[in-house]
Amino acid sequence: MSSQIWAQGICFRLCFFCLCFSFGCVRSQTKVAVGDAEAEGTVFIDGKASVGEIDDDFICATLDWWPPEKCDYGKCSWDHASLLNLNLNDDLFLNAVKAFSPLKIRLGGTLQDKVIYGTEDNKEPCIPFVRNSSELFGFSQGCLPMNRWDELNAFFKKSGAKIIFGLNALNGRTLNPDGSAVGPWNYTNAESLIRYTVNKNYSIHGWELGNELSGNGVGVRVTADQYASDTITLNNIVRSVYKYINPKPLVLGPGGFFDAGWFKEYIDKSAKSLDVATHHIYNLGPGVDEHLVEKILNPDYLDGEASTFSNLHGVVKSSTSSVIAWVGEAGGAYNSGHNLVSNAFVYSFWYLDQLGMASAYDTKTYCRQSLIGGNYGLLNTTTFVPNPDYYSALLWHRLMGRNALSTSFAGTKKIRSYTHCAKQSKGITMLLINLDNTTTVQAKVAFNSSWTLQHKSKHHRKTIIRLPQGSITGIVREEYHLTAKDGNLHSQTMLLNGNILSVDSSGNIRHLQPVHVNSTGPVIVAPFSIVFVHMPDVILPACR
Repeated sequence: MSSQIWAQGICFRLCFFCLCFSFGCVRSQTKVAVGDAEAEGTVFIDGKASVGEIDDDFICATLDWWPPEKCDYGKCSWDHASLLNLNLNDDLFLNAVKAFSPLKIRLGGTLQDKVIYGTEDNKEPCIPFVRNSSELFGFSQGCLPMNRWDELNAFFKKSGAKIIFGLNALNGRTLNPDGSAVGPWNYTNAESLIRYTVNKNYSIHGWELGNELSGNGVGVRVTADQYASDTITLNNIVRSVYKYINPKPLVLGPGGFFDAGWFKEYIDKSAKSLDVATHHIYNLGPGVDEHLVEKILNPDYLDGEASTFSNLHGVVKSSTSSVIAWVGEAGGAYNSGHNLVSNAFVYSFWYLDQLGMASAYDTKTYCRQSLIGGNYGLLNTTTFVPNPDYYSALLWHRLMGRNALSTSFAGTKKIRSYTHCAKQSKGITMLLINLDNTTTVQAKVAFNSSWTLQHKSKHHRKTIIRLPQGSITGIVREEYHLTAKDGNLHSQTMLLNGNILSVDSSGNIRHLQPVHVNSTGPVIVAPFSIVFVHMPDVILPACR
């Protein structure tokens, strides 16, 4: 539109797909190679109401218990990334966590149900895990010394992280040969840790009971009825120990794979003792699978996980309690992931698609396995240098607001599209993922609800969108184009608008700069690329 029209302060209302609102591009960042195909499409955004609402600190990552001896398929990828031996004094590690302000961190994993806590009343030796193939999960019982718990909490306070601690839920139970664990939870050691934590004034966002013991379990299982009873016990402990402290930590469970019948019984019988129902996702299969990339690039395969989100959402909504849903752990490919896949650029296609899908089904928090450790860490296990998914998570955290909007794409199936109200800003942020290796997509945007464009004018009683000062050619948006170095999907180097993302010499996370674009055309989504598009001057009813 011309500057003369804007100067007149004319207000335009556009309703139910009456106009595809086009936004421009910077072709220097998305240049198409000779011979590449081009296609057009339209992103349809329903801005009448949100379809899901996430936490402001939706992004979460995990720290695990695995010792260096944890190996999968003959490869040992954990090094010193365990809660018991992780270097907490590395500046880059600290800065990587602080960049989120705050980052939720879930402490847990397979071995959490074999951890005892070295509190004063613990009578057992406080010794580390030892590899033993005859033991459950392949390791002996391990112990968390209180001096290490002190060190961890000092780091959490310094970094501003919000901590969810996974408690040992197998303590006191009898393990049967058929994989069932029977009897009530022996909570004495856990209660002792909780009391120690409160006495030390350590801040804990939530206490979670157990890891992957729901449904058929992984190696061992507990019935929903017994788990609900134990969750009520945990809630009573939390209420008692935190009696004079507010706000109180959340009570979470079961931290396992979704089983509709089991989860429904568990949530119903936990009554109001459960705050958060947590489930795990490893929908890509084993890390040794040589077809991981094919699955990630297949939109039909990615769509398959929607049923889990939908079914859990239904169970939660049908509950009489106020329980909410989190993804408590998601690594995509289990058994530590796959080197140069789950720690490379290609994994951001899966990861960001998961974040978008989870949000659309009202998932409040999404915990990525892992922050560091294995082949799926957001950070390199030995150097702490961010992997591509770290930057994807950070951009999501800074750009995507709480309200998720219904979004669809008309055109190629290879475009994945998600939209949220913008975070800490007016407008909306759109996420586009191009799974095609040769086709550049020109994406227009259309809205199927009323929205307003209006120049700042004192003659209008309300101003919904204001033209940025100094602009004479139309609305300005911000674009963040993410690509792999040299176009290699297995690269561990990500480019933002053509520039390599890296930390500075002091170990600081650099500012993530967008390109500013005028409204001269559609969003250009290059092959095998990801684009965040912040449109500060588009205000929808769901975002007011």
